[in-house]
Amino acid sequence: MLRRLCFFAILIPLSGFLGSRGLNSSRAAQVEKRPHFVDIAPKSKLDYITNNNSTSRKYFPQVMCGGVAIFDYDNDGEMDIFFTNGARISDMKKADHSYYNRLFRNRGDGTFEDVTAKSGLAGADLGFSFGVAVGDYDNDGNEDLFVANAGRNALYHNNGDGTFTDVTANSGLTKPPGLISVGAAWFDFDNDGLLDLVVTNYTYWSPKSDIDCRMGNSPVYCDPRRYRSVANRLYRNLGDGKFQDVTDTSGFKKALGKGMGISVADFDQDGLLDVFVANDTDPNFLYINKGNGRFEEQGLWMGVAYDDNGKAVSSMGSDAKDFDNDGRIDVFTNNLRGEIWELFRNTGNSFRYFSATSQIHRLSANYSGWSTGFIDYNNDGWKDIYSANGHVDYDGTNTKQHDTMFENIDGRTFADVSELMGTDFLHMGFQRGAAFGDLNNDGFPDIVVTSLNEPPRILLNSADNGKHWLWLTLIGTYSCRDAIGASVKLTTRSGRALYNHVAVSVGLMSSTDKRVHFGLGGENEVASIEIQWPRGTKQRIKDIKSDQFLTIREPLPTGSSTSR
Repeated sequence: MLRRLCFFAILIPLSGFLGSRGLNSSRAAQVEKRPHFVDIAPKSKLDYITNNNSTSRKYFPQVMCGGVAIFDYDNDGEMDIFFTNGARISDMKKADHSYYNRLFRNRGDGTFEDVTAKSGLAGADLGFSFGVAVGDYDNDGNEDLFVANAGRNALYHNNGDGTFTDVTANSGLTKPPGLISVGAAWFDFDNDGLLDLVVTNYTYWSPKSDIDCRMGNSPVYCDPRRYRSVANRLYRNLGDGKFQDVTDTSGFKKALGKGMGISVADFDQDGLLDVFVANDTDPNFLYINKGNGRFEEQGLWMGVAYDDNGKAVSSMGSDAKDFDNDGRIDVFTNNLRGEIWELFRNTGNSFRYFSATSQIHRLSANYSGWSTGFIDYNNDGWKDIYSANGHVDYDGTNTKQHDTMFENIDGRTFADVSELMGTDFLHMGFQRGAAFGDLNNDGFPDIVVTSLNEPPRILLNSADNGKHWLWLTLIGTYSCRDAIGASVKLTTRSGRALYNHVAVSVGLMSSTDKRVHFGLGGENEVASIEIQWPRGTKQRIKDIKSDQFLTIREPLPTGSSTSR
């Protein structure tokens, strides 16, 4: 069990279940290697597949299945895994355990235990499930779950004893009947210390209204443009488990799209969290937080709505991180084969299309991407780009695809190193959801990815190149406890500046380890850590050793009595 301490004490590096990655002077003498990934899911014999109820009749939602959440639901220091699953299309029911959403507890020895039934998460009348958002909405220290569905959406309160309770009925998190919700993200948009919720919606749909699309006499999945675009929804946390739908008054109602991936960050650095949404065949959205509960959709004016040809593409997953370490948060979104994966570099006042300059344009041409994310897999201090790939359906050659890892070489150029990531990484399939986190607490990020009608892969990082690292758990006391959106600048002893922030909603339909990760390369000491907390508090910490998990608690502002 990982023992966590608040700041003023440095955690003792611990041994993960594949060996110690603590401080070790001999590491500097190791020959540098490129880490690779090994699937440890077979060791747990997981009785689970991503079941999209594949049928000869092509129903619209079947291609979007298999969200992932990596989070510590029982507060034992080990990251657990939650999967969303499909339903029987004919009646939209999770008729038996083969369709249940599933929770697997990390035993800490390289295996995972199915605790779905005893956690209270089995069954439920949710219909076809898509995305999952993790967040402690009531600041009680236990991570709660929101599940986005084709049926009703669901809010599960974490009771702190290993069980969850469905509290949706009295929460106010309702939506119009027939509205498909794909993803969601928790964030405190009004800086009142409570996590609010934004939900990405795709269209109105039911089995009866499904359009029967065909190519000749063969059924095919319909072009998304056959379906109606809709507004995303924003819910304000009122406290006491209650939420208010502020979609109309906030400005979210005005923008109609087909929402997929969602990323939250303070893009314009004004102290207010903004929202990027990747849209499928519609222009991408960037909701700029104007304060006073209002947002303005500025995707076009900020330069993230279209690709470099002025085309709205099939944007799927998204992530927002500072890939070039210039202190500004950038945006990445992937899409289907033959389109251009979009890397948007934040220039301060707008975004510059950076796919061609960075080689992403060329590297991604043959892939259809779904979930994605910036991940410093080799701990060199540059955020690389991972994508879970697979075409929509069987479509001649190159339909089942393997994942890709585009390595960030220097903050400007990426190279495809997928072939070096190991045979388990190169699994051919219809990959969909993916999330990142350190599953064995060895300092290197791991990946969990789903594939349609197959078991998930739990890809453990070999963590064998000798690079240094630091993981931060930020606990809000005045800000929301999860500190979502808190920005961190880390300066190494040599003067190198690295940037990251607390971000949970990553990729597509997925939530990632909320701990903030920094790869430090060959540096074993950090000169300073500067934190900008969501509600404005600034904190600076000096002289930190590398290769540890460090918990930092937000200092209370003068005159505040808030304490958690």
